[in-house]
Amino acid sequence: MLSRDELREHLVQTRIAGDVATSRENNLDHYSSLANGDPYYALGLTFDQPWAYRDILALMAKSAGVVADPDHRWGQDTIDPDRTIDAIDAMAGRIAAALSEPRPRILLATGHPTGLLTVHLSLASLCVARGALLLTPAEGWTYTGAGFGRPRRIRYLQDVAMLDDKGNLVHTHDADPMRHMLDELGGDLPDLVIADHGWAGAAGDAGVPTVAFADCNDPGLFVGEAEGKLDVVVPLDDNVLPRYYAPLIDRLVTEVSRAL
Repeated sequence: MLSRDELREHLVQTRIAGDVATSRENNLDHYSSLANGDPYYALGLTFDQPWAYRDILALMAKSAGVVADPDHRWGQDTIDPDRTIDAIDAMAGRIAAALSEPRPRILLATGHPTGLLTVHLSLASLCVARGALLLTPAEGWTYTGAGFGRPRRIRYLQDVAMLDDKGNLVHTHDADPMRHMLDELGGDLPDLVIADHGWAGAAGDAGVPTVAFADCNDPGLFVGEAEGKLDVVVPLDDNVLPRYYAPLIDRLVTEVSRAL
């Protein structure tokens, strides 16, 4: 496993953190949309209080390390790599706590199959090796949502849930698939959900213990964390080359194993 300093350098060099590809304009547009009540940016969450634009920006500066200055409106934005590492360690602790119970029931899902899938697959393998039961509800459930025409369905790859569109794995922020999965499980909910985007938001909103990955333009999950609906949210660029996540995965797996 890389040292903390080596991992920090790797995160910055690969732009998982540091100067990330997500622009300042995109971030601020999403923060404004969330503040204005657009449910798309809530990622399946409902909130206990209104969140003003400046409060969301301040939270994102604190939780993800984006530039705090509200007058910085264009160009480069950032994720603090130390916040990423701290959240990775916190996530590892939460996963280890779940795995320390007998035969824990865990559900994994990703809306970023081109990026974060490699992280989820590694965590799925770890959980199985440590005796967890991975849940796969609603496999094949098909629906059509706003913003896309062709039906999408839930598909599992090594027990990680995703959406496919006639054979193509798709990027999604949608919370409806996770809602349907939890409905199918009835009252027998997972002990832990490991997810991102709307998969994570819907699980957290349903009261399921949830840890998540989120980019700096996904403020809904960080607001959910601030309100206690998600246990841990790891800030990172969620769509770099999959191989770049290898040191991050190594730290997660090592820290989980160390905590057990």
